[in-house]
Amino acid sequence: MTEKELISACLANNRQAQQDLFDKYSSKFYAVCMRYMKNEIDAEDVLVTGMYKVFKNLDKFKFLGSFEGWMRRIIVNEALMALRKRKMKFVDDDLEFHTKPVNPTIEHSLSENDILKVLDQLPNGYRTIFNLYVIEGYKHKEIATLLGISINTSKSQLILAKKKLRSIINLKEYT
Repeated sequence: MTEKELISACLANNRQAQQDLFDKYSSKFYAVCMRYMKNEIDAEDVLVTGMYKVFKNLDKFKFLGSFEGWMRRIIVNEALMALRKRKMKFVDDDLEFHTKPVNPTIEHSLSENDILKVLDQLPNGYRTIFNLYVIEGYKHKEIATLLGISINTSKSQLILAKKKLRSIINLKEYT
Protein backbone atom coordinates (compact mmCIF):
# COMPACT_ATOMS: atom_id res chain seq x y z
CA MET A 1 0.00 0.00 0.00
CA THR A 2 1.45 3.40 -0.93
CA GLU A 3 1.68 6.21 1.57
CA LYS A 4 -1.15 8.06 -0.17
CA GLU A 5 -3.35 4.94 -0.10
CA LEU A 6 -2.53 4.39 3.57
CA ILE A 7 -3.48 7.98 4.42
CA SER A 8 -6.71 7.70 2.40
CA ALA A 9 -7.63 4.46 4.19
CA CYS A 10 -6.97 6.10 7.54
CA LEU A 11 -9.20 9.01 6.57
CA ALA A 12 -11.93 6.47 5.72
CA ASN A 13 -11.64 5.18 9.32
CA ASN A 14 -10.08 1.89 8.27
CA ARG A 15 -8.84 0.63 11.67
CA GLN A 16 -6.24 -1.70 10.15
CA ALA A 17 -4.77 1.14 8.10
CA GLN A 18 -4.64 3.30 11.23
CA GLN A 19 -2.84 0.52 13.09
CA ASP A 20 -0.45 0.08 10.15
CA LEU A 21 0.34 3.80 10.13
CA PHE A 22 0.97 3.77 13.88
CA ASP A 23 3.15 0.65 13.62
CA LYS A 24 5.14 2.10 10.73
CA TYR A 25 6.14 5.29 12.54
CA SER A 26 5.75 4.71 16.29
CA SER A 27 9.26 3.41 17.00
CA LYS A 28 10.89 6.26 15.05
CA PHE A 29 8.78 8.88 16.81
CA TYR A 30 9.22 7.21 20.18
CA ALA A 31 12.96 7.82 19.75
CA VAL A 32 12.19 11.49 19.02
CA CYS A 33 10.06 11.67 22.18
CA MET A 34 12.83 10.09 24.26
CA ARG A 35 15.21 12.86 23.17
CA TYR A 36 12.93 15.42 24.81
CA MET A 37 11.48 13.55 27.78
CA LYS A 38 13.55 12.16 30.65
CA ASN A 39 11.69 8.88 31.07
CA GLU A 40 9.88 6.24 29.06
CA ILE A 41 6.42 6.89 30.53
CA ASP A 42 6.52 10.58 29.59
CA ALA A 43 7.86 9.71 26.13
CA GLU A 44 5.04 7.19 25.62
CA ASP A 45 2.47 9.79 26.72
CA VAL A 46 3.86 12.31 24.25
CA LEU A 47 3.91 9.70 21.48
CA VAL A 48 0.30 8.65 22.06
CA THR A 49 -0.96 12.22 22.31
CA GLY A 50 1.07 13.25 19.27
CA MET A 51 -0.16 10.33 17.18
CA TYR A 52 -3.72 11.11 18.25
CA LYS A 53 -3.20 14.63 16.90
CA VAL A 54 -1.75 13.19 13.69
CA PHE A 55 -4.90 11.12 13.15
CA LYS A 56 -7.19 13.97 14.20
CA ASN A 57 -5.53 16.36 11.72
CA LEU A 58 -4.81 13.90 8.93
CA ASP A 59 -7.28 15.66 6.66
CA LYS A 60 -5.08 18.79 6.88
CA PHE A 61 -2.10 17.06 5.26
CA LYS A 62 -2.08 18.29 1.66
CA PHE A 63 0.66 16.07 0.15
CA LEU A 64 2.82 19.14 -0.48
CA GLY A 65 5.82 17.90 1.46
CA SER A 66 7.08 14.95 3.41
CA PHE A 67 4.36 13.15 5.36
CA GLU A 68 6.93 11.94 7.88
CA GLY A 69 8.21 15.50 8.31
CA TRP A 70 4.66 16.75 8.85
CA MET A 71 4.10 14.10 11.53
CA ARG A 72 7.50 14.81 13.12
CA ARG A 73 6.59 18.47 13.55
CA ILE A 74 3.39 17.46 15.37
CA ILE A 75 5.31 15.05 17.63
CA VAL A 76 8.03 17.62 18.42
CA ASN A 77 5.41 20.29 19.16
CA GLU A 78 3.64 17.85 21.47
CA ALA A 79 6.90 17.18 23.32
CA LEU A 80 7.49 20.93 23.67
CA MET A 81 3.97 21.41 25.01
CA ALA A 82 4.56 18.65 27.57
CA LEU A 83 7.78 20.36 28.65
CA ARG A 84 6.00 23.72 28.92
CA LYS A 85 3.38 22.13 31.17
CA ARG A 86 6.23 21.08 33.45
CA LYS A 87 7.35 24.71 33.50
CA MET A 88 10.73 24.12 31.88
CA LYS A 89 13.15 26.82 32.96
CA PHE A 90 15.59 28.70 30.76
CA VAL A 91 18.34 30.95 31.93
CA ASP A 92 17.53 34.25 30.23
CA ASP A 93 20.99 35.58 29.62
CA ASP A 94 21.14 38.39 27.14
CA LEU A 95 24.79 37.59 26.61
CA GLU A 96 27.04 39.59 24.42
CA PHE A 97 28.55 36.95 22.19
CA HIS A 98 32.13 38.24 22.41
CA THR A 99 33.26 35.03 24.03
CA LYS A 100 35.60 32.50 22.48
CA PRO A 101 33.71 30.83 19.60
CA VAL A 102 32.53 27.32 20.30
CA ASN A 103 34.05 24.70 18.01
CA PRO A 104 31.14 23.92 15.65
CA THR A 105 32.44 20.44 14.88
CA ILE A 106 31.70 18.88 18.28
CA GLU A 107 28.28 17.62 17.22
CA HIS A 108 29.80 16.24 14.03
CA SER A 109 32.61 14.41 15.79
CA LEU A 110 30.27 12.33 17.95
CA SER A 111 27.91 9.66 16.73
CA GLU A 112 24.20 10.27 17.20
CA ASN A 113 24.09 7.31 19.59
CA ASP A 114 26.84 8.85 21.72
CA ILE A 115 24.93 12.11 21.91
CA LEU A 116 21.63 10.41 22.72
CA LYS A 117 23.24 8.46 25.58
CA VAL A 118 24.22 11.63 27.39
CA LEU A 119 21.34 13.88 26.36
CA ASP A 120 19.10 12.66 29.16
CA GLN A 121 21.74 13.91 31.63
CA LEU A 122 21.20 17.49 30.48
CA PRO A 123 18.70 19.80 32.20
CA ASN A 124 15.41 20.07 30.27
CA GLY A 125 16.14 23.52 28.84
CA TYR A 126 19.58 22.58 27.56
CA ARG A 127 18.36 19.27 26.14
CA THR A 128 15.40 20.88 24.38
CA ILE A 129 17.47 23.60 22.71
CA PHE A 130 20.16 21.09 21.74
CA ASN A 131 17.56 18.76 20.22
CA LEU A 132 15.83 21.51 18.28
CA TYR A 133 19.02 23.10 16.96
CA VAL A 134 21.45 20.23 16.42
CA ILE A 135 19.20 17.25 15.77
CA GLU A 136 15.98 18.73 14.35
CA GLY A 137 17.73 21.54 12.45
CA TYR A 138 15.71 24.51 13.71
CA LYS A 139 17.28 27.97 13.65
CA HIS A 140 17.58 30.07 16.82
CA LYS A 141 14.83 32.42 15.65
CA GLU A 142 12.44 29.47 15.18
CA ILE A 143 13.39 28.02 18.56
CA ALA A 144 12.82 31.36 20.25
CA THR A 145 9.37 31.60 18.69
CA LEU A 146 8.44 28.00 19.55
CA LEU A 147 9.51 28.32 23.17
CA GLY A 148 8.64 31.95 23.85
CA ILE A 149 12.23 32.92 24.70
CA SER A 150 14.71 35.39 23.26
CA ILE A 151 17.08 34.43 20.47
CA ASN A 152 20.00 35.13 22.81
CA THR A 153 18.54 32.75 25.39
CA SER A 154 18.36 30.06 22.73
CA LYS A 155 21.97 30.73 21.74
CA SER A 156 23.23 30.78 25.31
CA GLN A 157 21.34 27.59 26.20
CA LEU A 158 22.96 25.86 23.21
CA ILE A 159 26.41 27.04 24.27
CA LEU A 160 25.78 25.87 27.84
CA ALA A 161 24.35 22.55 26.61
CA LYS A 162 27.46 21.90 24.52
CA LYS A 163 29.68 22.85 27.44
CA LYS A 164 27.77 20.50 29.73
CA LEU A 165 27.95 17.72 27.13
CA ARG A 166 31.71 18.22 26.90
CA SER A 167 32.05 17.92 30.65
CA ILE A 168 29.81 14.83 30.76
CA ILE A 169 31.76 13.00 28.08
CA ASN A 170 35.09 14.56 29.09
CA LEU A 171 36.11 15.83 25.66
CA LYS A 172 39.15 17.79 26.80
CA GLU A 173 40.44 18.21 23.24
CA TYR A 174 37.54 20.60 22.48
CA THR A 175 38.14 22.96 25.39
